Amino acid sequence: QVQLVESGGGLVQAGGSLRLSCVASRTSLSIYVMGWYRQAPGKERELVATISSGGSTNYADSVKGRFTVSRDNAKNTGYLQMNNLKPEDTAVYYCNLQHNVFGNYWGQGTQVTVSS
Repeated sequence: QVQLVESGGGLVQAGGSLRLSCVASRTSLSIYVMGWYRQAPGKERELVATISSGGSTNYADSVKGRFTVSRDNAKNTGYLQMNNLKPEDTAVYYCNLQHNVFGNYWGQGTQVTVSS
């Protein structure tokens, strides 16, 4: 069974930075579209950023210019660099892998809290 483990969340002041990591096991990260999603209390889960197997990236408008998604296939790890964090970025962040044949997988989530 594919496993995804996120880390790097925490409490940070507005304007600060965090880097989230997502380590995949029992699969090869390179074949998947990797996505980062977040869910704030009382809200639906929303897409933050994606990176394709070829390295193409896509961002939600709310994080463009502040967040950067990347992947290191050799380490089977994906990253979300978050700069200039805002209180509205507070949420549980989830890593996701998608492949039209090999399936769709989620991590357990990591809490990010931004204080004003």
